[in-house]
Amino acid sequence: MKNEYNLIATAAFGLESLVKREVEQLGYPITATENGRVYYTGDSEAIIDSNLWLRCSDRVLLKIGEFKAETFDELYEQTKKLPWQKYIPKNGAFPAAKITSVKSKLFSKSDGQRIVKKAVADKLMAAYKTRTLPETGASFPIQIRILKDMVTLSLDTSGSGLHKRGYRQYGNEAPIKETIAAALVMLSRWTPSRPFLDPMCGSGTIVIEAALIGKNIAPGLNKVFVSESWPMFRIGQWEQARREARLKENDLDFRIIGSDIDARSLKQARTNAELAGVTDYVAFQRIDLKDIRTKKKYGVIVTNPPYGERIGEIKTLTPLYREMGRVFRSLDDWSYFIITAFPDFQKVFGEKATKNRKIYNSTIKTYFYEYFGPLPPRRKPREDRAERADNEKDEKQE
Repeated sequence: MKNEYNLIATAAFGLESLVKREVEQLGYPITATENGRVYYTGDSEAIIDSNLWLRCSDRVLLKIGEFKAETFDELYEQTKKLPWQKYIPKNGAFPAAKITSVKSKLFSKSDGQRIVKKAVADKLMAAYKTRTLPETGASFPIQIRILKDMVTLSLDTSGSGLHKRGYRQYGNEAPIKETIAAALVMLSRWTPSRPFLDPMCGSGTIVIEAALIGKNIAPGLNKVFVSESWPMFRIGQWEQARREARLKENDLDFRIIGSDIDARSLKQARTNAELAGVTDYVAFQRIDLKDIRTKKKYGVIVTNPPYGERIGEIKTLTPLYREMGRVFRSLDDWSYFIITAFPDFQKVFGEKATKNRKIYNSTIKTYFYEYFGPLPPRRKPREDRAERADNEKDEKQE
């Protein structure tokens, strides 16, 4: 009988509904959703699937326990009661890797980490009947969350954040996390049968994430996860899952475009695309925003333009946003989606969004403005082939 675990997929504020949908699509039941967290249950395969396939989650946690603690003595005693030996072997390393404390009497983070570490060590030494723990084996990073005196203790199964796909060796000055870029593409409802453009692509993150989605490439395929050497997994279980993930990649033929005025950023984008394995499905062009033209219909724009956080920058960026509005509206039948923290965006852009949602890009509060154009009419296979030929001709001309 397989063990079932309580799991948590963390996410940027504003992306919880997307992560919930992703978990459900993997086939695992949701137990709760709150700000920045989706709770669900699953076995060891669920941990692997979640790390390999979740595009919008920041990391996957294995929940050990939850309790109320208003004093550090309570924190120690309640932590020690949890069955840590069920997960951490005798030689396992167990750093108190991260702690957050919000609206709690236990506001000293360093003390909280020290006490949780000591409580876990004491529990393991008692369980293994030893006075020392070498901590020379696999790592089991402990995550501590204290919210209004409620403590949640978890083991981090991901290690480095899931946004670190492994392809972005280079980034421009204002990169967007891969997880957020993937979320924006998913929110746009783009499919590989439609044109796709990021006209201010920088180092190409949005374009690359769109290509990974279009090819159904698992975003965590090339990562190494901290939990791969945990004893709960069978030998070869992770590699088997990777092989199965590769078999799920599709054979769709499409090409999506990223453009920018900065040649250095475009060079970085091409390198990143090569590392991501999507070179055959993306193209990067040096084009000024004002010069963008296309005959293609029913396309999708997703972009992350400069925000301008200082007053002087806002004044210089106002013409850019005004020009953006003019160019985007000139593209007949296109849909466009812009994430920005730019003040009075809709007023300067010149059009009210169909919908906007708040998303935190790291610590920056941004809004994702969604302008939905008409969907393309349903076509017969012969018409689809003719359109692809026309699109290839347009690309050469552009």
